[in-house]
Amino acid sequence: MDIILNYFSDFTQKQLQQFAALDTLYKDWNSKINVISRKDIDGLYEKHVLHSLAIAVVIDFKVGTQVIDIGTGGGFPGIPLAIFFPEVTFHLVDSIAKKLKVVEAVAENIGLKNVHSRVEYLRGKLDINSAPGRGTMIAFYIPFNQQ
Repeated sequence: MDIILNYFSDFTQKQLQQFAALDTLYKDWNSKINVISRKDIDGLYEKHVLHSLAIAVVIDFKVGTQVIDIGTGGGFPGIPLAIFFPEVTFHLVDSIAKKLKVVEAVAENIGLKNVHSRVEYLRGKLDINSAPGRGTMIAFYIPFNQQ
């Protein structure tokens, strides 16, 4: 987790606790379901959390923004961004139900109230769409609520 603090330092105690809890949670879930490549699990903070937070360097989401993370897998970039931006709502979607089960369990375990995994009711209500690419994170920013 120290690698995150090399780049970001303005965290509350609650956020630090939430980030710290990710290691144990993802290692536990990864032993049951292949959420993150087994060879990458020891690099969770560098290869997944830090990469997810790179979006925060470029975008400072306004309070009340709603973001959809399509193809979230195990919750990246959505979970780290939800910790970083507690006043923003993140809708994490994936076609694989067992991965969404992990997302929901992680969010609940660390007390994230701003993460949702059901999007049926969102048509026309989202501000930003974030989708990870293979090997590199690519963010797409689409204003859904503008005509």
